[in-house]
Amino acid sequence: MSSLPNKKLFIQTMGCAMNEKDSENMIAELCIKDNYILTATLEDADLIILNTCSVREKPVSKLFSLLGEINKQKKQKAKIGVCGCTASHLSSEIIKRAPYVDFVLGARHVSKITQAIKTKGFVDVDIDYDETAYQFGSFETQTYKRKINISIGCDKSCTFCIVPNTRGSEISIPKELILQEISKAVDGGVLEVLLLGQNVNNYGKTFSNKNSKSSFVELLRDISKIKKLKRIRFASPHPLHMDDEFIDEFVTNDKICKNIHIPLQSGSSKVLKDMRRGYTKEWFMNRCQKIRELSKDVRISTDIIVGFPTESQKDFDDTIDVIKKVKFDQIFNFKYSSRPNTQAEHFSSIVSKEQASSRLEQVIELHKTQIDEKMPSNINKTYKVLFEQKKENGNFIGFSDNGYQIEVQNEKDILGEILDVNITNFHRTYLEGKII
Repeated sequence: MSSLPNKKLFIQTMGCAMNEKDSENMIAELCIKDNYILTATLEDADLIILNTCSVREKPVSKLFSLLGEINKQKKQKAKIGVCGCTASHLSSEIIKRAPYVDFVLGARHVSKITQAIKTKGFVDVDIDYDETAYQFGSFETQTYKRKINISIGCDKSCTFCIVPNTRGSEISIPKELILQEISKAVDGGVLEVLLLGQNVNNYGKTFSNKNSKSSFVELLRDISKIKKLKRIRFASPHPLHMDDEFIDEFVTNDKICKNIHIPLQSGSSKVLKDMRRGYTKEWFMNRCQKIRELSKDVRISTDIIVGFPTESQKDFDDTIDVIKKVKFDQIFNFKYSSRPNTQAEHFSSIVSKEQASSRLEQVIELHKTQIDEKMPSNINKTYKVLFEQKKENGNFIGFSDNGYQIEVQNEKDILGEILDVNITNFHRTYLEGKII
């Protein structure tokens, strides 16, 4: 460990939960091996890292203006690094356009952060690099919950998605390392884990060690055996791999939270084929119907892209039909965003910007209507809630097993406890209740 005291690290994370976990791993490496401490003030930092996302166009277009602002605000001799998915696909172009950037580190190279900061002009973005056997240190951003990577990369070839070009092919992390990380976290007080992968339920298809064997269901069963662990969540399962064995495990395993994110993307089988998603509208709806039938209070969230280049009005109507029938509990809505090095980048679009905006608004308004109709049904229901935050007004915030955010008043400190809460009031995005 370096003997230099009090070097300060400022890190800004863009994008998904996997990016957040990558940032936590980089922080752990730098704090443990190079004696850095975190700062929330950019001007105080000796090292500034942007951990980037490239899934959508907007964050990428903002990168260089953000870098310019950082370069003006940083103190003299402070280093700047660009990491993550945008680093992977822009590579050394970042330093060419912003010569004050000290290093560029791709999304598959988190373990090399301590090497990168020591070498001016360091660039490493090889998407075939394998760090699945690397054991990162621990950096805790939350006391009771922990993100756990179970795989890196993606084996799919969705025509709209840049991820395979920035995170490489899919490799599963050895099960014994996952169980070891979770056990250590639980011994430190963690009650809930969130398993992360581009397609978590494809876990086990490819390992670096050819002798390693496990399916996602087997992994879930083994994680469940960790006694002091109370809850398991995962993001995101791919609809293509949601077979009956997976659904049965999700429904019957008491430690698995009954809150599942199933990315639809489009309700049209034709568009799904153009997207190369591998499933149909009918398959998706069948999977959701089976889950709803077997799990009474399950909440299902999804991703929807409107305005895909080949999306006709009939195709969009199919998406609306799925929303009406499945009644998603949460929808992450996006207008299609063309990304470099994807097949859809070269598709001729039949959708105008105005049509895409109109369709997005229709999805948003339909979903609002459905949520407003559904939320009152929670009155007088009882949920088990893990309390993890205390607000400035003294109220406590937690999440139910099925993912509702719930707020209560209580004089006693209840952080880290799982308690029964009777729901007394509702809002569009959260519930209020009383501890029983």
